[in-house]
Amino acid sequence: MLLIGPPGAGKGTQAKLLEERFDVPHISSGDLLRSAVKRKTPMGVQAKRFMDRGELVPDDVVMGAMKERLQRNDCARGFILDGFPRTVPQADALAAILADMGTRLDHVVSIMVPREELVKRLSGRRTCRDCGTMYHIIFDPPSNPGICNKCNGELYQRDDDQEDTIIARLDVYDRQTAPVLAAYRERGQLREIDGVGSQDQVCSRILQRVEAGS
Repeated sequence: MLLIGPPGAGKGTQAKLLEERFDVPHISSGDLLRSAVKRKTPMGVQAKRFMDRGELVPDDVVMGAMKERLQRNDCARGFILDGFPRTVPQADALAAILADMGTRLDHVVSIMVPREELVKRLSGRRTCRDCGTMYHIIFDPPSNPGICNKCNGELYQRDDDQEDTIIARLDVYDRQTAPVLAAYRERGQLREIDGVGSQDQVCSRILQRVEAGS
């Protein structure tokens, strides 16, 4: 399964719920790249330049990490992709990788959320520097402002959650990622889901569409 949608649509949250439901790994291209950035690998240094500007990371950087991940043993029964592919060339490359593995995507779930709601969601996000736990100053605040509930680490606002960067990221999504939806729609794999509501409500909508097969 592929979850696709603009930044802040809740792809990561829904992927984790679906991971528990189907007992298959949740694979986030963003997490893969952020890990490389944190470790300051050559790929991470290159990726950070684009991420800080709210631009998409080049395909060759993303594809290397994703191909290796999909070939691990825990993906043999299936997987849930989150945030990849984001462009038509990436979608084509993913199809080729999966064909070599003897599998394919069964469902492409598009989570749709109005832009105003996306900006509100993203600009309020805070992340723990130590353990990576995420909070939201409105929807899921920590017990003590600026302090992680789990490890007492400092909470910070990621560079790509600044409002001007958010707008740039949404513009990039509209321009470069939205055409992927058209490609999957033509293949009959696209399931469009209303992403406004509680986590459980959105998850229930996804399950209804996926289990119905349409």
